[in-house]
Amino acid sequence: MRSASTTTNSLASAQRAAQIAMDNKAQDVVLLDLRGITDMTDFFVIASGTSDTHVRSVGQHLIEEMKKEGSPAHHVEGLEKGRWVLLDFVDFVVHVFHPTLRNFYQLERLWADAVPVPLETAQPSGA
Repeated sequence: MRSASTTTNSLASAQRAAQIAMDNKAQDVVLLDLRGITDMTDFFVIASGTSDTHVRSVGQHLIEEMKKEGSPAHHVEGLEKGRWVLLDFVDFVVHVFHPTLRNFYQLERLWADAVPVPLETAQPSGA
């Protein structure tokens, strides 16, 4: 069983990953709390890019920034093609989709029992 501080840290890291995705202009960023639903991971961050290139770029920025902050990705899939990038950070998993694939797979509907975690969506002034 994970300690409360571990899950607090995984929440903070997942929120940071969501923020990095938003900072890189990812769209429809959602953070789902999977604790109590699955033992696979604590959180999903789901985001969309606007094109294959944008999906790859968001994924690459997430890998680089999270590594700088001491949370390297444990496993990476899909970065080359840019249709669906999956970044496994163990305590949370980031999915960056091309919009068509996100609509097709509908992870939010598949994990409908998960509680959405509100994200800070404050935009810089002048944006």
